[in-house]
Amino acid sequence: MSEADVISFEFAEDGEGRGLLSDRIRNALTDEIASGGLPAGSQLDEQQLADRFGASRTPVREALRQLAVGGFVEIRPRRGAVVTQMTPEAIMDMFEAMAEIEAMCARLAAHRITPLERSRLMQLHEESAGAVSSGDLDAYDAFNRDFHAALYRATHNRFLEEQALATRTRLNAFRRTQLRQAGRMDRSWEEHDQVMQAIAEGDGELAARRMRAHMLNAASALDRYIADHAGPQIAPAQRAS
Repeated sequence: MSEADVISFEFAEDGEGRGLLSDRIRNALTDEIASGGLPAGSQLDEQQLADRFGASRTPVREALRQLAVGGFVEIRPRRGAVVTQMTPEAIMDMFEAMAEIEAMCARLAAHRITPLERSRLMQLHEESAGAVSSGDLDAYDAFNRDFHAALYRATHNRFLEEQALATRTRLNAFRRTQLRQAGRMDRSWEEHDQVMQAIAEGDGELAARRMRAHMLNAASALDRYIADHAGPQIAPAQRAS
């Protein structure tokens, strides 16, 4: 990690700052695990990570908890957090399921979204263009999560929203990593734009097809990124056609 990276983590840890710091630590570890910098079986010591990021152990513990939810690490008694052996097929299975859930959300949202909700979605979409043009992965990742969460709410189906959020939580780290594939942020923004057009037209079936394709494209981008960068703990998925 460069000196600039270390400095970027040094700010107050109370209130909102602590949450932001744990997110940054989680993102840094996510990128290292996905790229093979932290291979399967690596032990993640809370105090060593706290020293590395210039933080207390509290945001480090929260970052590790979030990584455990996503399947990147396993919290073991007396051993602490250990990088897990990721199964590419399992990751792709989750993306496939997420694609169907998101497609359902897009279909319902196209018919049930309110003018205010549509305006909010469009605002998020338009604001995210700045992150794309500047290549700011962290900012676009945040916009992306907010965009999809707003879409879930627009279904006006609380159970579906809860299931979508729960599944997304499992995939958050992987969905972030796929954005590192060359040109993926630009394509992701364009795919969001196509989904928004279908929703604006009230075409639920078209919105669902485009959202499903968006999620499967994300899975493909992740698979390519893994093939180009990952270490031996994870390999590109081999799936039947």
